[in-house]
Amino acid sequence: MRRRVLRAATLIASVGLLAFASGCDEKLSDIAGPSPGLTPTYSSIAQNIFASTDGSGRTACTQCHTNQGRVPAANLNLLPEAGYAQLVGVASVQKPGAIRVIPGDADGSYLVHKLDGRADIVGQRMPRNAGPFLTEGQMLIIRRWIDQGAQNN
Repeated sequence: MRRRVLRAATLIASVGLLAFASGCDEKLSDIAGPSPGLTPTYSSIAQNIFASTDGSGRTACTQCHTNQGRVPAANLNLLPEAGYAQLVGVASVQKPGAIRVIPGDADGSYLVHKLDGRADIVGQRMPRNAGPFLTEGQMLIIRRWIDQGAQNN
């Protein structure tokens, strides 16, 4: 019961934050936390999240998700020039039936599930090294990019 109440409160807070963030012209740097240059575009997410270690010490996704000198983890290469084609509309190799990024549907996108550490994921929450994980603000910006159609911009 307590867990349901906590989940409901988290959902209400997230919806409130999303409504606030999408309803006004806030500075994204105010919510992006350790990635102050982060914007809801693929190029920004690729550069500031996938390919960079941030101010909190979270390691770049490309530490594991690269094809340079290795097979990328989960066959997902997140180098900026390759990541978009491997994310948007592409099935997960770990979880049959899951799509990595569904344009317009952040909550249905497996990428969001993996970054949030939801109960339905296969394997571990990302990043695998047990954190630090993405902040709520970073996740909000990723969700916004997906909900706005996951454009290759």
